[in-house]
Order: sequence, then structure tokens, then C-alpha cells
Amino acid sequence: MSVLELFRLDGRVVIVTGASSGLGVSFAQGFAEAGADLVLGARRVEKMADTAALVAAAGRRVHTRKTDVVDPEQCQQLVDAAMAEFGRVDVLINNAGVGTAVPATRETAEEFRAVVDVNLNGAYWMAQACGRVMKPGSCIINIASVLGLTTAGLPQAAYSASKAGVIGMTRDLAQQWSGRKGIRVNALAPGFFVTEMTDELRPGYLDSQLPRIVLGRLGDAAELAATAVWLASPAGGYVTGQTIVVDGGLTIT
Repeated sequence: MSVLELFRLDGRVVIVTGASSGLGVSFAQGFAEAGADLVLGARRVEKMADTAALVAAAGRRVHTRKTDVVDPEQCQQLVDAAMAEFGRVDVLINNAGVGTAVPATRETAEEFRAVVDVNLNGAYWMAQACGRVMKPGSCIINIASVLGLTTAGLPQAAYSASKAGVIGMTRDLAQQWSGRKGIRVNALAPGFFVTEMTDELRPGYLDSQLPRIVLGRLGDAAELAATAVWLASPAGGYVTGQTIVVDGGLTIT
């Protein structure tokens, strides 16, 4: 097998959560282009249909299911649907996430819990459901954030705490499952990419962060999808328990 062939995912089945918008769309499209079939989960069914169309346009099979990762039963149902449709789950892209920017003294318990419920608890329920059916050689990629490693001038205690938790969870699942089950578990920590989440930031905020980014620009979602394809493919077969930072150099400044 050539080096380039190591990056192919032909015949693999990939679950992507949060697949209705933003980075989830790029992940789905990127994995389809790498040869995988897709199972998509998201709350917004109409927008998820657009993502499914991109997968189909790449010549791959796709199955969609409305999924709220806050509910462990819905996470299990998404995995069950993947098994019923394709008979296997090879890769999980744990991408569903929400963000807020609320000053700590004003953030309510409900607001804090809502973020942690999706970003951390939901990622765990999905990993748990996939871990029950995945075979050796499978891979879980949790989508964390640079805000789990550093700060960026906004009041984001809930979001930062949830993403730091994802990084810790990644390490623990890797040490539980990589040797015993043959399931590699890694995380991606994206910096600033243009998505619906960044569209909600105050005007001028992203420009204020550019001086911290060594490469001097925002990320292209295709660059993050390509990193995920590498991690999930045989090319990344000796990597587990790691958090790969994709941030243009923000966290080294």
C-alpha cells in the first residue's frame, strides 16, 4: 500500500454528529470524498438533508437520523441505525456542540448545564454507544477546542470547561479502549474557523484575535476535515490519546 493509499477510507462507515451545519458539513463531505459511507445525526433535519446531498454527490451512501446527543437513548438509536443500515461503525466524529458567552456571575445553572450537556455529556453518550459495537481498527475523534487549552477574551466558562473535559475524556477512553478493544480515541482542538458559531460573535471580535494567530488568517474547514481524515485513516494508525491542535499557531503565542 502506498503512502497516499493509507489516507483512503473506502468501505468504512463514519458517524458524524452535529451534521446539519458548520464543521459537521465539512467533516461529512471530507469523509465521503475519502471513500467512506456516512451516518449523519443532528437536530435540524432539513439542514441535515443538504449535508446528505453533498455526501451523495460524492458517490457515497448516506443515512440520516434526527438526534439530540443530550439524550443517551437517541445516541444509542443513531448507532443502532448505522448498524441496521451498514452493519458496522468504523469512525465516530463527535462534533455536536453549542457555545455561549455569558459573564460568570450572571450565568444561570441552566445555561451552564445546557452547554456541558451537549459538548461533554453528549460526546460521552455517543462514544459509549459506538464503543459497544466498534471492532478493532476503529476510531473515535472528539471535537474539542483551543478554548479547552487557552482563553480568547470572551466569558466562556461553560464552553471552555466542557471542551477541557472532552480532552480529559479522550485520554481516558484511549487508555481504556486502545489496547483492550483496538479502538483509537483522539481529539481535535480547532482554533477559529468560520462557522455559524463564530457568526454569532460580536462584530470585530475575530479581527481582534488575528494578531494571536501566527499564520495570520482564519482556518478553512477543509483543513480541519483533512486532519480528521488523517486521524481516522490507516495513516494515523499509531496515534491515540492525543489532542491535535489545528489553530494556525494561536496557542503558541
